[in-house]
Amino acid sequence: MLERGYTMAKSGAAKKKEIQTRSTLALSENALRVLERRYLKRDETGKVLETAEDMFRRVADTVAGAEDKLNTGIDSKVLADEFYGMMAGLDFLPNSPTLMNAGRELGQLSACFVLPVGDSMEEIFEAIKNTALIHKSGGGTGFSFSRIRPANDVVLSTKGVSSGPLSFMNVFDAATETIKQGGTRRGANMGILRVDHPDILDFIMCKQDQTVLTNFNLSVGITENFMQAVEQNAEYNIVNPRDGKVQGTLPAREVFNHIVEMAWRTGEPGVIFLDRLNRDNPTPQVGRIESTNPCGEQPLLPYESCNLGSINLARFVRGGKIHWERLREVIRRATRFLDNVIEVNNYPIPQIDAMTRANRKIGLGVMGWADILILLGIPYNSERACKLGGEVMMFITDASRQMSIELARERGPFPNFKGSIFDQPGAMPVRNATCSTIAPTGTISIIANTSSGVEPLFAVSYLRHVMDNDVLVEVHPLFEKIARQMGFYSDTLMKKIAEHGTIRDMKEIPEEVRSVFLTAHDITPEDHVRMQAAFQEYTDNAVSKTVNFRSDATRDDIETVFRLACQLGCKGITIYRDGSRDRQVLSVSKGAKDEKVIPMESGKSGRKRERPHALTGSTYQMETGCGSLYVTINEDSLGAFELFTTMGKAGGCAASQCEAIGRLVSLAWRSGVQARHAVKQLIGITCHKPAGFGKKRITSCSDAVAKAIQQHMLARDEDVNVHVQNGGACPDCGGPVEYEGGCSICHACGYSECA
Repeated sequence: MLERGYTMAKSGAAKKKEIQTRSTLALSENALRVLERRYLKRDETGKVLETAEDMFRRVADTVAGAEDKLNTGIDSKVLADEFYGMMAGLDFLPNSPTLMNAGRELGQLSACFVLPVGDSMEEIFEAIKNTALIHKSGGGTGFSFSRIRPANDVVLSTKGVSSGPLSFMNVFDAATETIKQGGTRRGANMGILRVDHPDILDFIMCKQDQTVLTNFNLSVGITENFMQAVEQNAEYNIVNPRDGKVQGTLPAREVFNHIVEMAWRTGEPGVIFLDRLNRDNPTPQVGRIESTNPCGEQPLLPYESCNLGSINLARFVRGGKIHWERLREVIRRATRFLDNVIEVNNYPIPQIDAMTRANRKIGLGVMGWADILILLGIPYNSERACKLGGEVMMFITDASRQMSIELARERGPFPNFKGSIFDQPGAMPVRNATCSTIAPTGTISIIANTSSGVEPLFAVSYLRHVMDNDVLVEVHPLFEKIARQMGFYSDTLMKKIAEHGTIRDMKEIPEEVRSVFLTAHDITPEDHVRMQAAFQEYTDNAVSKTVNFRSDATRDDIETVFRLACQLGCKGITIYRDGSRDRQVLSVSKGAKDEKVIPMESGKSGRKRERPHALTGSTYQMETGCGSLYVTINEDSLGAFELFTTMGKAGGCAASQCEAIGRLVSLAWRSGVQARHAVKQLIGITCHKPAGFGKKRITSCSDAVAKAIQQHMLARDEDVNVHVQNGGACPDCGGPVEYEGGCSICHACGYSECA
């Protein structure tokens, strides 16, 4: 990489000293960076007003204050110290809104919401208004659009025809785009449409154009009847939600193939198994579950919310074994903490307040699963790992439910207990309708300095871009410790690992180390699903996890995973094929082609092609933070030949840098380098003045040049299967972005596309 130096991240005494100047807690440098950027209280000028200790104390005091509100007789100050120790010791962390907002004016502490979307104009725009209030408060929203009558259906009140659910989804998307600009936490949505809705094919295919619905994750609501029809290669009924009547039939396997095709191309839609969500619906007498939160782990009734928290499993290994009794203590304390959050929460609308208090759902989950397996010496992709995953989650759910029973004795059961699945002869009342959820832990796992959720490692070592064009090599702390102990650590090796992303084939590293430090792409997609299913079996709600595929995965590979998820009892499935999204790649519209090879002149290796007198080309206008950039790409008979840039604002550093990029790209093309390799080097580079949103976001002038080349190649129907590391470059810090838990996360700075 030109003009970029590699530097090993600070370690040992120097790093510890720097961290101690900002915090007395055992927080990593990355954790402090994330806290200062996204969580700590600031004044009107942006000055940070609290330390990490202050934040944990603020949260602990606020949540413990519920004891006084409920008159439990428990000393809230003593309990606040216990809550503080649990968080400051990084044994447990609540979801981000609780850390951000507890004890502050906003006071909205939940991450997950589901809103109903009715079939009338009034109901639809009421939902949009409520979405705005939730996103403003830091939450994410899920919707089922299945109640909306299909496009071109009759509208009796106006004698016209309806526009269908997709048109209204665009309105929700536009509202989200506007709202999220001013927040510390990005708004995100889940959009679900039942597979038996008349507009299902349009829904499945809608993200062929990846400029639409950029603030939505999409999932098809799958029914058991549909999956049976797929297996039998039969047709299934399509039902008009306006009157509940069968409108026609569709071939199930053909519809299923469309889902697989789009998931292969773009990573969406995922699938949600609706009948399974309702099989485990704890309050069927209240209503049916239609949707989940944005990352899919929290099925909720309309107007319901849930607050989540995660236990850092890596903190519970002693002498090569899990310290089960200490884990039980933290589970019990965390369950009380999450139930208290329901009491002190400031809900965005009254309907959510009422429904949340009536069911009192909490979602206790885990992070650090990959790390605890490393500490125990168990490969992630082994049967032993799946078995242990089930045992750990069963232990957590059982211990949390036992605490919920004790809280019910102390405070009373949840109000909708009568008629619930718990209302059985001889059964003990419970305080909470659900107790456990496996959520993506993106930013809170960075704070805890551990692996995310139940995902494998995203990298053993990675590059983090910092100021002055410097690049730091960040090394997984457990790997660094083992490498130093075993004597194979070196800065050169760590840099090599960061550039390759895996140690699987590095013979200079002992096999016993390579077998446990597995990354997402070292594991087969089937192993991803088996791990998800192992945790799902003992989780009240659902499991948020991304099944990662390599770029050369086939459509059959995707289909196999969807079917396996169904067979193993998962409640949903999200996949991501490396290179399948626009931030990382522009998909090939007609299948991959062999790359055009531009030969060198015979006997003159390394000499560039001579320029003909006349060339043809195209000019693309790209909007950057420095103004309009016009990129001209000319071709000869062999392909891309030269590139020129013109800035809308003449002169200045930006114009000169763009001219330099153009000259170097032109030289590379004339010397035989394929156009897509220029894209790979330039795309995702960030500067201090990005422009645009969603797919149209331009992170720098270099990024604009790369995207202009992509547009040109697409216009010529050429292969543009080019990617930047795994999930592309972080728009905030330039670090690598990974798809985890149904979302994309930057482990360097805490950026999350869904939060």
